Amino acid sequence: MRQRNESGRSDTALEAVLHRECAIVVSGLVGMVVLAWAYLLVGAGLEMQAMGDMAKPMPSWSAGYFGLVLLMWAVMMLAMMLPSAAPMILLYAAIARRRQARGGALGATGLFVLGYVVIWTVFSLGATTLQWALDRTALLSPMMQTTSATVAGLVLIAAGVYQWTLLKQACLRWCRSPLGFVMRHWRDGVRGAFRMGLRHGLYCLGCCWMLMLLLFVAGVMNVLWIAGLTLLVLVEKVVAHGHWLGRALGVVLIAWGGATLALLPAG
Repeated sequence: MRQRNESGRSDTALEAVLHRECAIVVSGLVGMVVLAWAYLLVGAGLEMQAMGDMAKPMPSWSAGYFGLVLLMWAVMMLAMMLPSAAPMILLYAAIARRRQARGGALGATGLFVLGYVVIWTVFSLGATTLQWALDRTALLSPMMQTTSATVAGLVLIAAGVYQWTLLKQACLRWCRSPLGFVMRHWRDGVRGAFRMGLRHGLYCLGCCWMLMLLLFVAGVMNVLWIAGLTLLVLVEKVVAHGHWLGRALGVVLIAWGGATLALLPAG
């Protein structure tokens, strides 16, 4: 009888620990997303305020300004990508809790998220460099939107075509199947958690990088476009048959880009 009671107390204590760790992971993800969106909304408001002061010169591309733009892109990627990555992160945390006999599941989950964030931070560095190049060649407006209809049309068509490529669909399949990813790519230990986060981030990058470049068409700080793309990525990865919505969007983007190029003045 005593053994049963002790066993019952042990099971109850373990369940309490598991519930607490789950709550910490969920709270951490929600907190990161909320803070990222708050940063974007405040940044967008300041950007609109700066645009209202036409006499104020545009900032030059110093090392400090490059760093601020990089931070903006990195936070924006967190706001846009973490919601769709949440099912994978929560599944990893649940499995890690059961495999980590001596604890450490929270740390492993943190390293998984860190690996994921590293991939999108590297993308942010590339996006910042592209923004610098567009600005240097006078192809970017103060609203961080391309001023070239040709560039806009080509980006729209490229993004639409990419929605139908085998690479896009292969990466999307792994993003849509967290359990399949875990079964195929599970690695134990601290290094394993970080490597899994990197790998999952690469699949998400392969799935969504062209969609992110659409921000140069609508405006990098266009909150409506940021929210729309966030919802699209979430639907593609989470909703049943969401991949068909992505392909339908590809057709729309190709038609939109073609119409943009067709309306260019002759000569």
